[in-house]
Amino acid sequence: MKRTQLREHIFKMVFCMDFCREGEIPEQLALYAGQLESAGEEDLEYISGKSRKIAARTEEIDRLINEHATGWKTGRMNKVDLTILRLAVYEMKWDEDVPTGVAIDEAVELAKKYSGEEGPAFINGVLAKLAD
Repeated sequence: MKRTQLREHIFKMVFCMDFCREGEIPEQLALYAGQLESAGEEDLEYISGKSRKIAARTEEIDRLINEHATGWKTGRMNKVDLTILRLAVYEMKWDEDVPTGVAIDEAVELAKKYSGEEGPAFINGVLAKLAD
C-alpha cells in the first residue's frame, strides 16, 4: 500500500477515535483493520501503530495547534480539519520518516478530499505557521 493510502487510513482511524471511549479504541481499530482487504500485516501494523501514537500525543498536538491557529481553538474546529491537523502535526514533529513539506502537502490533499471548501487553505495556513 502506498504512503498516501496508509495516511488516509490513519486519518480515518484517528477521526473515529474522537467518537469512542478510550476502552473501545482497540476494538474499533480491530474492526476497521478487518475491513481493509488490500492491506497486508505490515500495513495494518503501520496504520494501527501510528494511530495509537497520535492518540497518545493528542493533548500535546492540540496545544501546538491552538498556539498556531489564529482565531480558532481545537474545541471549535470541525472534526475533519482537526483530525487532519493532528495527523500532520504528529508527522511534522515526531515522525522522522516524513519531511515537513510532505506532511503539509498530504494534509492539504486530505482536506481537499474530506473537508469543506475552505478547509485546504485553513489547514495549509495553520501548518505553515507551525513549520516556521
